[in-house]
Amino acid sequence: MKELIIIIDFGSQYSQLIARRIREYNVYCEVYPPQITAKKIRELAPSGIIFSGGPCSMTQKNAPRCDKKIFTLGIPLFGICYGMQLIADHFKGKVGKSSRREYGRTELFIDNSRDLFLGLGKKIITWMSHEDKVSKLPEGFSSLAHTKDSPYAGFKNDELRIFAVQFHPEVVHTPRGKVILRNFLFKICKCTGNWNMKSFILESVKQIQNQVGENGVVLGLSGGVDSSVAALLLHRALGKRLHCIFVNNGLLRYKEAEQVRSTFGKYYKINFHYVNAEKLFLEKLKGVTHPERKRKIIGRLFIRVFEAEAKKLKNIKFLAQGTLYPDVIESQSVFGGPTALIKSHHNVGGLPDKMKLKLVEPLRFLFKDEVRLLGIALGLPQEMIHRHPFPGPGLAIRILGSITRQRLEILRQADFRFIEEIKAARIYNDIWQALSVLLPVKSVGVMGDERTYENTIALRAVTSVDGMTADWAKIPYNVLGRISNRIINEVKGVNRVVYDISSKPPATIEWE
Repeated sequence: MKELIIIIDFGSQYSQLIARRIREYNVYCEVYPPQITAKKIRELAPSGIIFSGGPCSMTQKNAPRCDKKIFTLGIPLFGICYGMQLIADHFKGKVGKSSRREYGRTELFIDNSRDLFLGLGKKIITWMSHEDKVSKLPEGFSSLAHTKDSPYAGFKNDELRIFAVQFHPEVVHTPRGKVILRNFLFKICKCTGNWNMKSFILESVKQIQNQVGENGVVLGLSGGVDSSVAALLLHRALGKRLHCIFVNNGLLRYKEAEQVRSTFGKYYKINFHYVNAEKLFLEKLKGVTHPERKRKIIGRLFIRVFEAEAKKLKNIKFLAQGTLYPDVIESQSVFGGPTALIKSHHNVGGLPDKMKLKLVEPLRFLFKDEVRLLGIALGLPQEMIHRHPFPGPGLAIRILGSITRQRLEILRQADFRFIEEIKAARIYNDIWQALSVLLPVKSVGVMGDERTYENTIALRAVTSVDGMTADWAKIPYNVLGRISNRIINEVKGVNRVVYDISSKPPATIEWE
């Protein structure tokens, strides 16, 4: 039987991080919004429940709350920050504004080193982020810890199996926070840590087979990590009932189409449908320079081409997508909603309703690093598992200005040499994403005593954990020198190479 921890997300920026920390202990968990009912939780039968932090104050009129019946389920409950204050308020404790706020590094003094704080001694360093505090404990609750400014920075109720802390044990700034989470999982919830990729594969295969029945599934295969892993998992469950459609839009990296065809069509012997739409895409993009127009044209064309190919297949009732868990969490967040458009998402959106296909999303409960682990377990080649992210619109948004066959070829050749050199230097896997950009800038140069007036290539390489924030990669000067030398000497039409040293934010990783 699969162990499950439920995280109820009250809008914390760290909710995904709580889930990541729990899964690091091989315990499966899922994140739900505060609207989840006690009835639903009872059906899920979790081993424990965690209330996340959040940006609201219990003194606010519309502060998020939860189904009160959750407190009567008898399932171990752990409140973090806002979650702690919500528990105290529900049980008639006193919560209000503190005269002294606590933000950042804070020393915590442990009053009870059993249960939650087992093995942590008398004091630890924690990370606080709050203005409210619990000034009076509810009846039946006892103190676990305090700080200089918070008399109750942790409390518990043994009879109800409820525990809470004011700080964030999930962040790295609470150095021993993982011990606290481990104690909750294994000492209090009695988890065994039996969740791994082998068990995930077995369970997913059964779920896919039950969902799909005897029908067919179509998947848009890009050759990226997510769609490739989804293809192998679906193929294991469905065999020949899976149809993968690969659309060559002419905007791919050097020899990418050939590699994908060889890997999936020949090696894995998956039903592989190759569509060469390069001419169509380049015709529609002719003269288009605005990045958002490029994205929309590519997105609409992809849907048109994909739909036409899918209609040729028989008994297709499902559309597979490589949706990952962060997207699911963000879409159901208590504070989800319209946000300012920075740029359209790299990946092409859903297909038109008229196709009338049901969705199957085999990766929807996995994080990116877990997808890579799943790929290893399914036997995907290492070079594909650790491949850097590549945007849906492809090289179209790495060519600033108009797109032509000649400009595409210049960028492909430059990018190929960039990637080849960082692999040779054994730093490829240390970099989250590396890419080349063809600028709409020509400059004067000298080659063989002759004046040149040619293109500029910008190199971009960043380090990151999840792509949400990123810093520029400190590639050694000698490696950058080799890259520049090769591009200028070997790629006709380039006489200048520059390196982008901006972080995200304020810049984005891609230039468009």
